Amino acid sequence: MRRREFIALLGGAAAAWPLTARAQQPERMRRIGVLMNTSIDDPNGRPRYDALLQGLQQRGWSEGRNLHIDVRWGAGADPERNRQYATELLAAAPELIVCPTTPSTAVLQRITRAVPIVFTMGLDPVGADIVESLARPGANTTGFMQFEYSLSGKWLELLKEIAPGVTRAAVFRDPGNPSGIGQFAVIQAMAPLLGMEVRPVNVRDAAEIEHAVTAFAGIGNGGLIATGGQAATHRELIFTLAARHRLPAVYPYRFYPEAGGLISYGPDLTDLFRQAAGYVDRILKGEKPADLPVQAPTKYQLVLNLKTAKALGLEVPPTLLARADEVIE
Repeated sequence: MRRREFIALLGGAAAAWPLTARAQQPERMRRIGVLMNTSIDDPNGRPRYDALLQGLQQRGWSEGRNLHIDVRWGAGADPERNRQYATELLAAAPELIVCPTTPSTAVLQRITRAVPIVFTMGLDPVGADIVESLARPGANTTGFMQFEYSLSGKWLELLKEIAPGVTRAAVFRDPGNPSGIGQFAVIQAMAPLLGMEVRPVNVRDAAEIEHAVTAFAGIGNGGLIATGGQAATHRELIFTLAARHRLPAVYPYRFYPEAGGLISYGPDLTDLFRQAAGYVDRILKGEKPADLPVQAPTKYQLVLNLKTAKALGLEVPPTLLARADEVIE
């Protein structure tokens, strides 16, 4: 080999060494926290968390390779537990935290205004004062809403459609949540247009719910509407009372008819977690929560439990059956 050729070959090999070394270096590990409001064995909780992971993987984030995730399960609506878990997650110095609900977001905000927060199922984030506006959230928080207030009127329309003889509706609401008051206001405004009378039922505790529903059912021609919030905590009791008093009931989420409720119309909550992965990705790449608008759901589901309808003696209109995304028999 000629001397010039040997030197060129040696130089080319030396230039390749740094490239090879860089290629073999592990990716930078990023760290996030996730505060879940359900227990790990809740049938609704794990699919939502998995949807978040899937959304992150689609954007190049893989747990154990370039992403470390600290997760706490079962925070629920308990302020003390939310505070404990939030403190634990923040102690691990995450670059952002994902949390589902408005209450857990509010707890996190009281602890930090520096770490970005992405909520996945916010209820009235402006009214709850966790963002300044939907378009410009401000500060360190943004995310996804469960639904807009206008959706609440559709629950009353559905109740009238599936049970035309109903003239009265008891509306379960969380009196401590601004969104519960707002949802009831929309339903109340819609009621005269449908020839309906509505009254609120607070969901503070089981005894209050049972007393209110029993008194309401005694008058006749009634139905039930569960809004978002704490009604989910008492759903088994609500199912029992609806069956006992033969009251048709409309719910906001798919998991209600899956568990025995009559009918639901609302967002795909699992899909909201998948969408939240997009904001996690953008924040990890340098964007600020304050510049990412709060988004409303784009995917809604109408789910009907035909077995429950038959048990209540309801004849489901064919048009309603045709519109249903899922019919449980």
